[in-house]
Amino acid sequence: MTASHILLLIGGYFLLLLLISYFTGKNDSNADFFKAGKQSPWYLVAFGMIGTSLSGVTFISVPGWVESSEFGYMQVVFGYLVGYFVIAYLLMPIYYRLNVTSIYEYLGQRFGPTSYKTGSFFFFISRVLGASFRLFLVAIVLQQFVFDAWNVPFEVTVVLSIVLIWIYTFRGGIKTIVWTDTLQTLFMLLSVGLSIYFINEKLDWSFSEFLASDELKQYNTILFTEDFFARNHFLKSFFGGMFITICMTGLDQDMMQKNLTCKTLKDAQTNMVSFSLVLVVVNFFFLLLGALLFIYAAKFDIAIPLMDGEAKADLLFPEIALNSGLGIAVAATFMLGLIAAAYSSADSALTALTTSFCVDFLGIEKRPEPNQKKLRKKTHIGMSALLVVVIIIFKYVLDRNVIDGLLTVATYTYGPLLGLFAFGIFTKYKIRDAYSWVVALISVALIVMIANIPSDWLGGYVVGYELLPINGLFTFIGLFLIRNKG
Repeated sequence: MTASHILLLIGGYFLLLLLISYFTGKNDSNADFFKAGKQSPWYLVAFGMIGTSLSGVTFISVPGWVESSEFGYMQVVFGYLVGYFVIAYLLMPIYYRLNVTSIYEYLGQRFGPTSYKTGSFFFFISRVLGASFRLFLVAIVLQQFVFDAWNVPFEVTVVLSIVLIWIYTFRGGIKTIVWTDTLQTLFMLLSVGLSIYFINEKLDWSFSEFLASDELKQYNTILFTEDFFARNHFLKSFFGGMFITICMTGLDQDMMQKNLTCKTLKDAQTNMVSFSLVLVVVNFFFLLLGALLFIYAAKFDIAIPLMDGEAKADLLFPEIALNSGLGIAVAATFMLGLIAAAYSSADSALTALTTSFCVDFLGIEKRPEPNQKKLRKKTHIGMSALLVVVIIIFKYVLDRNVIDGLLTVATYTYGPLLGLFAFGIFTKYKIRDAYSWVVALISVALIVMIANIPSDWLGGYVVGYELLPINGLFTFIGLFLIRNKG
C-alpha cells in the first residue's frame, strides 16, 4: 500500500467524520458541546467507549508488548473489570445526584475552591500527557509509513493530525464524539478481526489451529505469581489495573463526560457494566494478535522496525500490515483501524480538556451569555496547540513502550485525584481547603522518590503500578492531617 493510497484512505475517512459532525453540530450550543443535551442512548455510549478506552496505544502498543510481557497484560485487564464496577455503583450515583458538568465540581462542593482547582489541575496534566501519548504513537506510524516518503517533518505530521481533529469537533463537541466514537470503534474491531484472519490464512492456519499451536504457547502465559518482587506479579498488576481504571475512567472528565450524556443513572450504569465485559474480550484478542504478529515475523524473518536507530516493537504491527506482502485488504483494514483508534481517543480528549478548562478554570457558566461560545472556541484552539507541543516533545524524550509509559505516568498524576475523592466519599471530615494543593504536590514528590529507588535497595523488589494506590493513600493521609478538628 503506497503513501498516496494511505492518504486517500485518510481523506475518505475524514470526510465521513465531517459528515457526522455536520449533522450533530448544527445547534453549536455549549449545552450540546459539554453534555449532548443528556440525550445519548446508553448502548451508543457503551460501544463508543470501547474505542476510546483502547485508543491507538492498545491498537499498536499492546500487540507489540507481547514479546516482552506475554499475556501478562490480562492481569491488568482483570483489574480494570473490577474498577469499572466500582465506578458504576460508587462514583456515578454521586455525579448524577449533583448534576455536574465537570466531575471536579464535586470537590468544590465537598471541600472548597482550592480542592476543586487542585483536582482539575491534576486531571488537566493527566489528560494532556495521556492524549499526547496516544497521538504520539499514531503520529510516528504515519510519519514512518507515509510522510517520510515525501520528506515531511514530524512536526508537520503532528500539526496536521491535530488540525483534522479540531475541524470536526469544534462545533458539536461531546454530541459529535458520541457518534463518531461508535463508528471508530466499529472500524477498530473490524481491523483486528480481519488482521487475525488474514495473517492466519497466510500461515495456513485456521483460528482454532492457531489457538492450539505450539508457537502460541511461547507467548500465552497470563498469570505471573512466582516472584512477588517482579514488576509483573499478579497482585501488583491486578490492583494496579483496578485503581488505574477507577482513576483514568471514574475520576477522568474525558471518560465520564460521555457517561454523563446518558438520560438516567440507570442507563449510565448499564452502559458501564456492558462496556467493561466486552472490553475484557477485546483486549484478549489484541494479545492474540500480538502473538500472531511475532510468530509471523519469526517465520518470514521480518525484523522489528527501527526508530532513531533502536528497535521499536510498537511498529511491528504496521510493518507487517503495510510492508510484508499480506495484500491490500490487511493494509487497508490496518490503516482504518489505526485512524479510528487515533481519532477515537484524541477527539474526546480534546473536548474534555476544553470542557474542563472552560468550566473549572475559566468559570464559563458564570460569564455573560454572549461571550460563552466565543470563549469555548478560543479554548478549543488553545488546547489543540498545547497537544501539538507536548507530542513533539515526546519524540525526543520517550524511551519505553508507549502503553507502559502511559500507565506509569498515571501513577504519578492520578494519585492525588484518587486521594481527594476517596477522602470526600469515605469520611465526613472538612479540611483546611487552602492546603490541599500542598498535600497533593508532596504526595507526588514522595511517589517520584519511591519510583526511583534502585531495586537493589529493596531486596530486588521492582516497583510497578501499585504506586497509584500508594499515591492516593499518601494524599488521603495528608488530607486527614489538615482536617478541621473542630
